[in-house]
Amino acid sequence: QVQLVESGGGLVEAGGSLRLACAASGRTFSSYAMGWFRQAPGKEREFVARITSGSSTYYADSVKGRFTISRDNAKNTVYLQMNRLKPEDTAVYYCAQGVNQIVVTTAASYWGQGTQVTVSS
Repeated sequence: QVQLVESGGGLVEAGGSLRLACAASGRTFSSYAMGWFRQAPGKEREFVARITSGSSTYYADSVKGRFTISRDNAKNTVYLQMNRLKPEDTAVYYCAQGVNQIVVTTAASYWGQGTQVTVSS
């Protein structure tokens, strides 16, 4: 059974940084794409970033240039480094494991419990 556990959320001032981590277990981590998504109050869950098994990375336009996704296959962990945070980045952040080496979407089967990120102005 796949388990994903996020950590690293918190309260930060605008312009600050946070690093999220998601530890995975249950499947061969290195074989699957991983993604970060977020959901703000009253809004739908949205894509933030994804990384393929080959470590190609993709970002939402809203975070491009500020956020960096990475993975450590030896630790079965995916990270999201968030810099120059803005109040509009405030949301619960979720990691998800993809269906294959490349794809991970909001229809993913496996999700973490989420970690709250709050950016004060």
